[in-house]
Amino acid sequence: MQQQLETWVQQAKKGDQQAFYQLYHQFKGRVYAICLRLLADRGQAEDATQEAFVRAWQQLPGFRGDSSFSTWLHSISSRTAVDIWRKNKVMRLVVDEEPEEQGYVDAPEMPQLEQAILRLPSQARAVFVLFALEGYQHNEIADLLGIAEGSSKAQYHRARQLLRSWVDEN
Repeated sequence: MQQQLETWVQQAKKGDQQAFYQLYHQFKGRVYAICLRLLADRGQAEDATQEAFVRAWQQLPGFRGDSSFSTWLHSISSRTAVDIWRKNKVMRLVVDEEPEEQGYVDAPEMPQLEQAILRLPSQARAVFVLFALEGYQHNEIADLLGIAEGSSKAQYHRARQLLRSWVDEN
């Protein structure tokens, strides 16, 4: 399978749309999962997934292979979701609205912790997902989200406290 992925990547780098479609088909679930964890909204996660693959297609000629394709795509996906999160945060501030609850996922098949993560306030959720699940450092999260490193640490601590209390309730 790894050899096939490398072949698709090389073909897609040369502009082969069919090879890129194979990569899309292989990774769309993982990309969507990353976006959903960060955005906690199915519609936004779908938009972010599409945008991540558009960006990947545009940036693919510059892919050097220093890391695996999946790591490279993961990074693009995280940054895309964070960009959408930031844009929506600014729009909410301009409109002066509270985030809508109806977009949040509440699927019974999701594990309890996943559901609790989706309940977190948006900035605490973004920091928690990026640090605990995606492996970013607080200084990287601060750069991505446009916040101070100390704020990233505080939001992570807040997220952990909220998650612990919600999981203990159930």
